[in-house]
Amino acid sequence: MNIIQTDLPEVLILEPKVFGDDRGFFYESFNAKTFAACTGVHTEFVQDNHSRSAKGVLRGLHYQIQQAQGKLVRVIAGEVFDVAVDLRRSSPNFGKWTSAVLSASNSRQMWIPPGFAHGFIVTSEYAEFLYKTTDYWAPEHERCLLWNDPTLAISWPLDGVLHGAPSLSGKDQQGKLFADAEVFA
Repeated sequence: MNIIQTDLPEVLILEPKVFGDDRGFFYESFNAKTFAACTGVHTEFVQDNHSRSAKGVLRGLHYQIQQAQGKLVRVIAGEVFDVAVDLRRSSPNFGKWTSAVLSASNSRQMWIPPGFAHGFIVTSEYAEFLYKTTDYWAPEHERCLLWNDPTLAISWPLDGVLHGAPSLSGKDQQGKLFADAEVFA
């Protein structure tokens, strides 16, 4: 497995070794021992999630203020622009973001540790995701940053993807500004 550093040292891109020919392909999408050895992260994943979104869907920058979740995200169909924002006040990278294109064709995964917000925009006709989490979903603790907060200045790839505004859920439309958000110590 190849580990690719991002602008935020704790957020990693994992690139598996893919074996393939004209008959198909194979790669190990997750192995706890390899994950720990390659990343230095020793954690238990407790929940697997699968979702599908259409082109132009922008999922806001979500996080859980309690029961903080680490996420290992991969795309199994289509392509997304995936974003992580450091929300740890004690971090030298507090308020900074990083991104990566995840797709079925590049087989990359993004590791987003607890203490970070996570969001994406679908850049293909649709995208399907599989992601593992280190804690269970707790809607009472879920928070959302406003996706287009000028303080964060995330460079979402809207040109060429949309012919208007992104498609947002109600809670993403109600996201908080970074300055007003609950953050981690």
